[in-house]
Amino acid sequence: MSMTKKLPLSDEELEAFEADRDVGAELLQAGREMQAGLDRVVYSPLIAAREKTGLTREQFAGLLGMHASELEKLEQNRNRLDGAVRTLVAVALSHPDALVKAVRAGSPRRLTSLLSSARSWRQAP
Repeated sequence: MSMTKKLPLSDEELEAFEADRDVGAELLQAGREMQAGLDRVVYSPLIAAREKTGLTREQFAGLLGMHASELEKLEQNRNRLDGAVRTLVAVALSHPDALVKAVRAGSPRRLTSLLSSARSWRQAP
């Protein structure tokens, strides 16, 4: 499979692009977006995983065996994800339906105990 490399615009293409732009309108739009707080986009795989499952922060935190405030800190990158949580996030991103089924089947306690076991095993001397 060959990948074509995108070449820079030629002088003519660049000139045509610039001729169609309304820089004033672009600046006004950027100002409105900044005022609305749309200039701050934070990506967190944890937030993406939670949103993909459709679970609330409280439900997802329960699934991970933690309080919602701890999950919020993780989502905001104020704390680091441990290996067990990273694995569950990867599952949530690739198979969100599996986690939703586990929650609906009443399995969060089992998942929580598995996560706790993984954490204690990792911390063992």
